[in-house]
Amino acid sequence: MAQAVEPARTVILTVDDDPGVSRAVARDLRRRYGQSYRIVRAESGESALEALRELKLRGDLVAVILADFRMPRMNGIEFLEQALDVYPGARRVLLTAYADTDAAIDAINVVDLDHYLLKPWDPPEEKLYPVVDDLLTAWRHSDHRPVPSIKVVGHRWSARSSQVREFLARNQVPYRWYSSDAPEGRRLLEAAGQDGQRLPLVVTADGTPLVEPETPELAARVGLATTPAADFYDLVVVGGGPAGLGAAVYGASEGLRTVLVERSATGGQAGQSSRIENYLGFPDGVSGGQLTERARRQAAKFGAEILTAREVTGLEVCGAARTVRFSDGSAVAAHSVILATGVSYRQLPAPGADDLTGCGVFYGSALTEAPACEGQDVYIVGGANSAGQAAMFLARGAKSVTLLVRGPSLEASMSYYLIQQIREAPNITVRTGTVVAEAHGSGRLEQLTLHDVAAGRSERVDAQWMFVFIGAAPLTDWLDGTVLRDERGFLLTGPDLTADGRPPAGWELDRPPYHLETNVPGVFVAGDVRAESAKRVASAVGEGAMAVMLVHRYLEQS
Repeated sequence: MAQAVEPARTVILTVDDDPGVSRAVARDLRRRYGQSYRIVRAESGESALEALRELKLRGDLVAVILADFRMPRMNGIEFLEQALDVYPGARRVLLTAYADTDAAIDAINVVDLDHYLLKPWDPPEEKLYPVVDDLLTAWRHSDHRPVPSIKVVGHRWSARSSQVREFLARNQVPYRWYSSDAPEGRRLLEAAGQDGQRLPLVVTADGTPLVEPETPELAARVGLATTPAADFYDLVVVGGGPAGLGAAVYGASEGLRTVLVERSATGGQAGQSSRIENYLGFPDGVSGGQLTERARRQAAKFGAEILTAREVTGLEVCGAARTVRFSDGSAVAAHSVILATGVSYRQLPAPGADDLTGCGVFYGSALTEAPACEGQDVYIVGGANSAGQAAMFLARGAKSVTLLVRGPSLEASMSYYLIQQIREAPNITVRTGTVVAEAHGSGRLEQLTLHDVAAGRSERVDAQWMFVFIGAAPLTDWLDGTVLRDERGFLLTGPDLTADGRPPAGWELDRPPYHLETNVPGVFVAGDVRAESAKRVASAVGEGAMAVMLVHRYLEQS
C-alpha cells in the first residue's frame, strides 16, 4: 500500500528500553515509512517524553506512538498517559508479550489505546504494517491532521526573541524557530521585506508578518482569546496560576459565568517548573506545563472563558458590581472577583544583569532555552524548590550546573527530596554563602563576578547561562487604595482584617469578612498573593476552590 507523503516533520515515535528491540522496531518502521515520516526512537519513557515536548515546542506533528509495556521506572501505559497531554491526537499502540495481554486490554480504558501488538510480529508485512497503515489513515482524517505552522525568526541573543518563544511555548502554541543568520531565516526575512535589524519576525499561519510584535497583538494573531465575550459575569478571576485555574474550574463547573484573565500565560510560576514531584496524585512527578495544560483544558471544558495577554490595572466598586479595568482602557464587570495574581520573580540587583536579561540571564526556568544549554556550564541563583527543580532538569544535558545560594545551606528553603537528588547528581555543585556581584558581557552574558559572603572574597568566572530564582514579590500596586495590603504588598483577608475585633474601615455589612475575602465585599483572594499563604501548588489550588465556595455564599446573601 503506497503511503501519502506527509509534511517532513510528521513523526512516528517508538520507545522500548531494550536497545536491540528498539533498533529493530525503528528499522522496520523506517523501511516502510521512512520516506514519508520521520522515525524517532527512545529507550525510556522519560527520554521519549522529553523528545515529545521538544517536538511540540518546535511545532512538529506526531502521528503514531508505539510504546513497550514492560519498561522500568515508567511502563508503557504510564508513558502513554503522559504522552496524551502532549499529543492528544497521536494514535497509541502498546507493544506487549503474550503474558501482558490483560494489561493491554485494561489500557484501552486508561489511555484510550488504539491497538496493542504482540511481540514478535515477524513478518512485519502481515502483523505490523497493516496496523500502522490503518492508524495513519485514521490520523490523517482526524482533527489533528497537519495545519500551517507559525514561524519565528530571531537571534539567540535577542531578549525579545526569547520572550516571544517563551510566550508561545507556555501558551501551547506550536511554532517553528529559525535563526536569523540561517538560510531559511534569511529567506523569511527577505520575503517579509526585513533586513534583520528588528527581531523577532513572527509569520502567522496565514502568512502575515509581524515585526517585534507586542504581546497582546501576538496573542490575538496566533488565535488566543484576548477579548471577553460578554460585558458582565458572575465571576472574574484575575491570574491564571494554580489558584486562578482552580477557581475557574470550580466556578465554571458549578454554574457560574466565569472569565479568567491572565497577563502572560496560564500556569504562573508553577507552569514554568520543569518537575513537581510532591503534588498529590502524581507519584512519578509532573511538569508544571503538563499540570497547567490539563487544568486549562478542564476549565475550558466546563465553559470558563480564558483571556490571555490582558493586563489588569484597576478594580472599581460600582454598587453591586465589581469592575476590572484593563491597561487599554476597556473593562469587564462581575458580581464577584477572585484575585489570584500570584507573585513574580524578584530581579537580581547585580550590576549588568538587567541589560543581559534574555541574553543569557533568565528569570524562571525558561524551558525553551534548555536545549541550548546542552554541554554548557550553567549557573542557577536561588535556594528554594524552584531553583532545585531547575537544577535537576538542566543537569540532564548541561556539562555542569552550579547552584549559588546566599544562605548557609539548602535545608531552610528546599524540600528534602530535592536536596537528596541534588546531592546525588554528579554534575551539580552547590555553593552556599555566595551571591552574584556583577554580570558581564557585550550583547550576551560572558562572565559573572561571584562574591563569597563569609570570606569576603570575589572571583570572576566564565558564564553564558544564568537562571535566577531569588524569591518573589506580589504585583499589587494597582490595588493600592482599594484593597488592603500588608507592608510587603500581599493582600489581607478574613481574620487578618479584624485582628483587633473590629471590621476594616468602610466595611458596611453586618458580618465580618469571610476567610478569603478582602476589605471589599465580594472580592476574594487565593494563592501566593494572599498574606501568610503557604506558597505551595496544592494549597493554591485548594484556596481557589475554597474562594469559589465563599463566592457562592456571598452571592446567596447579596
